[in-house]
Amino acid sequence: MNNPTKYILLIVLFGLLVLIRVFENELFYDPYLVFFQNDYLYLDNPRREVFKLTMFTSLRYFLNTAISLAILYIVFKDKSIVKFSGLIYGISFVILIFIYLYFVVNPKQEQYYLFFNMRRFLIQPIILLVLLPAFYYYKLKH
Repeated sequence: MNNPTKYILLIVLFGLLVLIRVFENELFYDPYLVFFQNDYLYLDNPRREVFKLTMFTSLRYFLNTAISLAILYIVFKDKSIVKFSGLIYGISFVILIFIYLYFVVNPKQEQYYLFFNMRRFLIQPIILLVLLPAFYYYKLKH
């Protein structure tokens, strides 16, 4: 793949990540979006449908994951990096969704800040921000 094509694909993929974020209110059921925009440390937990919330949060995670894996492949052209990253994303999802469900089912005001920050790993492509420089550094050393 030549450089212009590579850069165009990367711009499109990063654009998709941005669009997911921009249209999150329209695309996903998540009462916590509005909740965490307010002074949530002093509010009661919002009403929510746990199953629906879990499915939409999972959908968002998997959309971000698919786009992130495509970005990693385009940047590094190494299937082993994509496979390893897929494993990291899979294990991370299992761990994060259990923690997420604990906070959703057992809301406590003193844990809102922890929940807010942990939830970011599910709904935003933070893992990509860790993997890109990590693999770049790895490639420099090998």
